[in-house]
Amino acid sequence: MPLYHTEDQAMLADTARQFMGEEGAIAKQLRHWRDTNCKDGFGHGLWKQFAELGFTGILVGEADGGLGMGHVEAGIVLEEIGRNLTPSPFLTSSVMAATALGSASADLRGRWLPGLLTGDSVFAVAVDEGPKHRPERIKTRAERAGNGFKLNGAKAFVLHGGSADMLVVAARTAGLDDDDAGITLFAVPKDVAGLSQDKVRLVDSSMATHVKLDNVTLDADAVIGEVDGGREVLNRMLQAGRVGAAAESVGVAAGAFDMTTTYLKQRKQFGRLIGEFQSLQHRAAHLYSEVEIARAATIKAQQLLDGGSVRADLMVSVAKAKAGKAASLAVKEGVQMHGGIGMTDEYDIGLYMKRDRALAEFMGDQYYHADRVARLSGY
Repeated sequence: MPLYHTEDQAMLADTARQFMGEEGAIAKQLRHWRDTNCKDGFGHGLWKQFAELGFTGILVGEADGGLGMGHVEAGIVLEEIGRNLTPSPFLTSSVMAATALGSASADLRGRWLPGLLTGDSVFAVAVDEGPKHRPERIKTRAERAGNGFKLNGAKAFVLHGGSADMLVVAARTAGLDDDDAGITLFAVPKDVAGLSQDKVRLVDSSMATHVKLDNVTLDADAVIGEVDGGREVLNRMLQAGRVGAAAESVGVAAGAFDMTTTYLKQRKQFGRLIGEFQSLQHRAAHLYSEVEIARAATIKAQQLLDGGSVRADLMVSVAKAKAGKAASLAVKEGVQMHGGIGMTDEYDIGLYMKRDRALAEFMGDQYYHADRVARLSGY
């Protein structure tokens, strides 16, 4: 399958690029919500505009009122989000939670998806329980209580948790902490008794929470998928989040690269444009190649996911690792080639570095996924 977009996907890319460039621009969104110390870290008005364009329902099935598209289309939107550093709950809500809810009952989908499609609801995913992404180990417990379950445990760095109307929580209903089986996913409403959240502002000014579940009682209809059989649903949700984060990282890398090359064409030193110096040209050319390779790896992973390929899991980790490495290089080169002003808040290039650091850790950093690629390859 060719590693470029179809005509319809190119049209979506044009729409997303124009919208994010105008409505999702750094000065209009990121800087505004950061400087006003917004408790959510993003604008709900912009989220409603996402819904009006149909973005919030890209991965929601047509039977549930969504567009029924795939990860390639979601990645197109995410790349433009990354390029413009647009703060939004798109990745957690419309990609990860929507993927999980695709395995939920009709009643559960009917309860939560309409709000997502209209931009009235925000969702979060609560999986990790420590400072690093380690979904293989889940200690949070869900025990049978009447016709439902009682949840106890804690989750760390739940992105947009404080803004979410519902959290997709991974808990253990059987087995030991490191067992692959015995996992169940739950749709936990924000106002349920026993749920508490402590907000933290991340380095890129986005908001996350540390979640505590203290005897949170849920009915059995809050279960997403099958009891004890949630690992498969969890893995699909994680794959969606990882390839989505890779797409956003490609956007961050591309945005930093564009800003840097523009600066090279404007800044003069010793009477010449610094872009005329061969050493900087070589570095820019190398960076361009790395960004394009990361984009190709990400599109391939998206295509394999959409096609249900058995190779998708491996390629998703390849994409997350490669995109993270390319974005890290792009923001570091960008700050350095901007010189001293690259370290100041006046220039946006530093904001790309901060976003890269937060995004690199989300759903596993490049080292986690490089190790995962090796393990999946038999090493």
